Amino acid sequence: MTQRLSPAHAAIALAIAAFLILFLLVPVATVVYVAFTNSDGSLTLTHFGSFFSLTLMRESFYNSLYVGGMSVLISSLISLPLAYFTMRFRFRGAVLVQTLGVLPLIMPPFVGAAAMQLLFGRSGSVNLLLNDWFGFGIPFMEGLNGVIFVEALHYFPFILLNLTVALANIDSAMEESAQNLGASGFRLFRRIVFPLAMPGYLAGAALVFLKVFDDVGTPLVLNVTNILAAQAYLRITSIGIDDPIGYVASVIMVIASILALWGSTWVMRGRDYATQQRGGSSLAKRELKPWQAVLAYGWIILVLIVVLSPHLGILLLSFSKVWSYSVVPDVYTLDNYVTVFRDSSGMMVNTLLYCGLAAGADVLIGTAIAYLILRTKLAGRQWLDFVATGAIAIPGVVLGIGYLRTFKDFQLPFTDEPFTAFWLIIVIAYAVRRLPYALRSCTAALQQLHVSLEEAAENLGASKNRTIYRVVVPLMAGGILAGFVTSFLTAAVELSATIMLVTAQSNAPMSYGIYLYMQSIAGRGPGAALGVIAVAIVALGTYFSNRLIRNRAAGQETQMLKTGVQP
Repeated sequence: MTQRLSPAHAAIALAIAAFLILFLLVPVATVVYVAFTNSDGSLTLTHFGSFFSLTLMRESFYNSLYVGGMSVLISSLISLPLAYFTMRFRFRGAVLVQTLGVLPLIMPPFVGAAAMQLLFGRSGSVNLLLNDWFGFGIPFMEGLNGVIFVEALHYFPFILLNLTVALANIDSAMEESAQNLGASGFRLFRRIVFPLAMPGYLAGAALVFLKVFDDVGTPLVLNVTNILAAQAYLRITSIGIDDPIGYVASVIMVIASILALWGSTWVMRGRDYATQQRGGSSLAKRELKPWQAVLAYGWIILVLIVVLSPHLGILLLSFSKVWSYSVVPDVYTLDNYVTVFRDSSGMMVNTLLYCGLAAGADVLIGTAIAYLILRTKLAGRQWLDFVATGAIAIPGVVLGIGYLRTFKDFQLPFTDEPFTAFWLIIVIAYAVRRLPYALRSCTAALQQLHVSLEEAAENLGASKNRTIYRVVVPLMAGGILAGFVTSFLTAAVELSATIMLVTAQSNAPMSYGIYLYMQSIAGRGPGAALGVIAVAIVALGTYFSNRLIRNRAAGQETQMLKTGVQP
C-alpha cells in the first residue's frame, strides 16, 4: 500500500534531506573541496602531488592498504573454520563457540590494544613463557603486526556472522548431490560450499576492511603513526585545520572505503547465488573423523583462547597495580576503579547522554525514511536511503575533519562559544555515523509488517496519523529497539570522530577518556577499568535488548489484535 504524497510527508522528507545535506554531504564535500583547491579557490592537483612526494605519506597509504588486507585475511582464517565446522558437522559446543566468537565485537580494538601488548608484546606474558621454555619469542605486537593482530581479533566476527547466515541458507540438495558424486572434505568446501556462501563472506570482509581502514585509536594506542587515519588526525591537530595534506589523506580514505564497498558488489555482479530453497540447517550434519575432530577442536580452542585474551587482559589490567615483565600482574588493587569513579564519572554521564540522543535521533530518522520509501510515492525517496546508508563509507576521522572545517566560523546563538566546541556536534556525528545501522533495522521491521493491518485500521475509521501511532510504530517496536540499541552501543565505543571533536575533558565521553588514560603507563590501569565499565555497559545493553526483542516478538500477535482493530 503506497499512499499519495501529503504535505506532512513532504515536510518530513525535506527535514531529513536538510539534515543529511548539512551534516553529511556538505562536510564531506568541504573536505574534498579543500583537497582539490588552492587558497584562492582555484582547482589544483598540487596537494596530491605533495602528498605522494612525502615518504611518510606514501608509506602510510601503503601501510593502510596492507593492514586492511592482512586483517581481512587473518579474520578469514579465523572465521572460516569456526563457521564451517559448527554449521556442517556434528560439533559439540557449536552454540557456545558461535556465542564466544562474537564477543570481541563488544570491545573496541583500542581498548584491548594495551592489554594485548602486556599479553603478546616483546615482554608480554606469552613471549616471556616462550623465551623461558623454548628460548625464542614471536613479534606479535611489533609495529604493523600489532595493529593487524589486534584489528583481526576484534573484527573477525563480521565475517563469522555473515558467513554463518550464508551457510545456513544454502540449499542442502546441492551439497547432498555433490557428496553423492564423490565430493568431500576440502574439495566440497572449495567447489560448492564457499562459492555459494560468497555473498555473505564478501559482505563481512568489506565491513572488516572498512573498520580497520577507519580505525585511528588502535594505531595511536600502539604508537604506530605511519597509518593513513593516524596521519590525517595528526596533520590536522598538530599542523592545523588549513593543512591540505590532511584533507588529501581524508579523500583517499573515503575513496578506499567506497571502493571496498563497490568491489564487494562488483565481484558478485553477473553471478547467480540463488538457491531453490533455504535449507543448509536441514542438511544432515556429518560426523568428524577422529583425526579431523582432533584438528578441528584443537584449532577452535586455540582460536577462542586467543580471541578472548583481550577481555581477560583488560580485566587483569584493570585490577593491577604493577604489571611489568611478568606473566600476570604482580600486585592487585581496586584503586583503578576508585580513580575512574572519582575522576571520570562525568564521562560516563556524557556517554549515556550523547549516545542516547544520537540513538533516539537515528531511530526517528530511520523509521521516517523506511516509511517514506515503503509506504509513500515520494519522488526521489530512494535517494534518502542511499545517502543515509552511504554514511557507512565515511571514516569517522574524515567526518570530524569535515565538521571542524565546515563549522569553524559558526558561533552558537546568544553565546560566544563556537559550534565546534559544543557537545551537540559530537551527538550529531554519532547520529550520522550510526544512522545506517538503525535504518536497516527499521526498514526490515516495516517490510515484515503487512499493509493489510494498516488498511484494516483505516477501514475501521482510524486516521492516518492514528494508524501510524497505534499500529505501525507498536508493531515495528522490535526493529526500532534493535536499531536504537545497535546505534547506542556502537556509538558508546566510537573514537574516530570523537577524537577529532572533543575540545575539553568536561564534554568528553568514555571512549575519549579511555584513550587519554592509555597514553601513559601510569594511566593504563584506570584506562582498563574504564574500558571494563564500557564493555559491561555494551554487554548488558546487548543482553537486555535481546531479551526485550524476544519478549516483543512473543507478544506481537496479541499487540496486533489489540491495536489493529481499534480506531
